[in-house]
Amino acid sequence: MATLFIADLHLQTEEPAITAGFLRFLQGEARHADALYILGDLFEAWIGDDDPNPLHREIASALKTLVDSGVPCFFIHGNRDFLIGKRFARESGMTLLAEETVLDLYGRRVLIMHGDTLCTDDTGYLAFRAKVHTPWIQTLFLALPLFIRSRIAAKMRAGSKAANSSKSMTIMDVNPQAVVSVMEKHQVQWLIHGHTHRPDVHDLTVNGEPAHRVVLGAWHTEGSMIKVTPEGVELIAFPF
Repeated sequence: MATLFIADLHLQTEEPAITAGFLRFLQGEARHADALYILGDLFEAWIGDDDPNPLHREIASALKTLVDSGVPCFFIHGNRDFLIGKRFARESGMTLLAEETVLDLYGRRVLIMHGDTLCTDDTGYLAFRAKVHTPWIQTLFLALPLFIRSRIAAKMRAGSKAANSSKSMTIMDVNPQAVVSVMEKHQVQWLIHGHTHRPDVHDLTVNGEPAHRVVLGAWHTEGSMIKVTPEGVELIAFPF
């Protein structure tokens, strides 16, 4: 009995090794899981479910094969792929979840999320996030021709990279009080998230009780997953 969590693969055609590693993961470790949860940034960028990129179809097919084998797959949007919609969810067999979701895992209440909303010290990013999550702006963007969307997305990624290069690592990490607040809000002692690319297990206190924040790593040079079993919660790094 095991439930698996991954995040921040940032799949793109320019990184075939990561794609190959993910496909092997789906055909191997994931096949034996009770469920697989992907906590955002599965893709480096997403400009709409109608994008004919062959990589998207390949990943959708692989995920659907996993789901059809009896392993349910769930997805929380990241800051890179927040436009993944119902069409891709149908093609891949994934179930889309709310950005803050509480699970009951073998007797533990666990809050899962992408993690970007915890970075409350990065006010510039949060202001940008609020804009691009506005429904009418998303509707307008998705109505544009694909080539225009692609150009806009490329400019946004370049702007984000430039902005992040001048920010301190502290600003781009989670705010400790934001972590405690969201855990108190959902009345949980466990939090699992990605986004920061800083894999670790943090011990803290929430509601006067011991609590734990487990952070997934990005799939840059190795894979990263969290395995939750009745016996415990384990952060695991593994080669592609």
